[in-house]
Amino acid sequence: MNTFVDGRPAPRLASIDAFRGVVMLLMMGEVLHFCAVSQALPGSAFWKFLCWHQSHADWVGCSLHDLIQPGFSFLVGVVLPFSIASRLARGATFPAMARHAAIRSLVLIILGIAMRSVYTSHARRVIWQFDDTLAQIGLAYGALFLLGFCRPRDWWTALVVVLCGYWLFFALYPLPGPDFDYARVGVSKEWLAEHGLKGFAAHWQINSNPAATFDFWFLNLFPRESPYAVPWKGLTTLNFIPLLGTMILGLIAGNVLRSDRNPWAKVRWLAVAGVAGLTSGWFFGALGVCPVVKSIWTPSWVLYSGGWCFLFMAGAYILVDIWGQRKLAVPCIIVGMNSIAAYCLTHIFQVFTFNSLHRIFGWETFKVFGATFEPLFYGAAVLVCLWFALFVMYRLKIFIHI
Repeated sequence: MNTFVDGRPAPRLASIDAFRGVVMLLMMGEVLHFCAVSQALPGSAFWKFLCWHQSHADWVGCSLHDLIQPGFSFLVGVVLPFSIASRLARGATFPAMARHAAIRSLVLIILGIAMRSVYTSHARRVIWQFDDTLAQIGLAYGALFLLGFCRPRDWWTALVVVLCGYWLFFALYPLPGPDFDYARVGVSKEWLAEHGLKGFAAHWQINSNPAATFDFWFLNLFPRESPYAVPWKGLTTLNFIPLLGTMILGLIAGNVLRSDRNPWAKVRWLAVAGVAGLTSGWFFGALGVCPVVKSIWTPSWVLYSGGWCFLFMAGAYILVDIWGQRKLAVPCIIVGMNSIAAYCLTHIFQVFTFNSLHRIFGWETFKVFGATFEPLFYGAAVLVCLWFALFVMYRLKIFIHI
């Protein structure tokens, strides 16, 4: 099987943009506020189901919403073989590409910090945290870029080292004692009773794990309004280490898609990898060896979410590139080809347009089906505006790349 390091140019796969577009639309779809409707209709199983999949699991588990960040990160790895091949074909040198990778990493980190600061409306100064998706990708991208010039078997080795090493990092860290004050790190007794981990799995307990301890030191080195003491939803800076594992899985998938295998052989490879990832991730979690937790990106989460990513990639490849249903995927492709713009607009657009549509169309317009569904229809209008902005950029051939 040929790999991208031979410098062969390869055509852009529309399925990659379509998959990325689906991921970004799921993120943009937060404005639909399914949970607000569900709260107004507590007896509806339908809206409860939609709310669950538009929310993050409290700790262990996985909803559709939890797969947004893995999908976005996985696709960074998928496109790398195509990107490197394209640049080599144009005569780019390794030093030039390395400089670009370093700049890209830095810009992503800065954007991630900016998005976290903008999205936190009560903040009076820059929020120095590195748990935003863009910042996490920026922190891991340099290592991924270097791996891109290694042999595929080195990728597998790196994946094992990352996952096993990060597992040991948690497994060998002392468990919190019986007197540990969870209230001090923002965790209530009620939450622990419902979602807390027991036994060996408690090594991955919220806000008492080694990654959280690192942040209690590291993030307080930066200027802050108040000392950093409560990780938001348990997210940590060091998540970027196992997130590199997710990106390596994408790198492997991208190399398969770019290989000389026939199309259905590629699909079979991706499907088998998907099932293997789902099964192994679930097995380690069920065994109690490593719980499946997105918030701290456990190794079992890398495998489990990576399994879904392989399967989604296979499905997109079948639909768009094998069956040729590009027209059906155009709404997603428009978003996927401008993913950085979509990400930034989603965070910034809502801040600047809060209640703007109410003022333009009237406060009663979005209550046409009653106050219960107002958040849904108002959110739908915001989503249409977001998509239309990306459509205009697409037609004008304005694509923001880093």
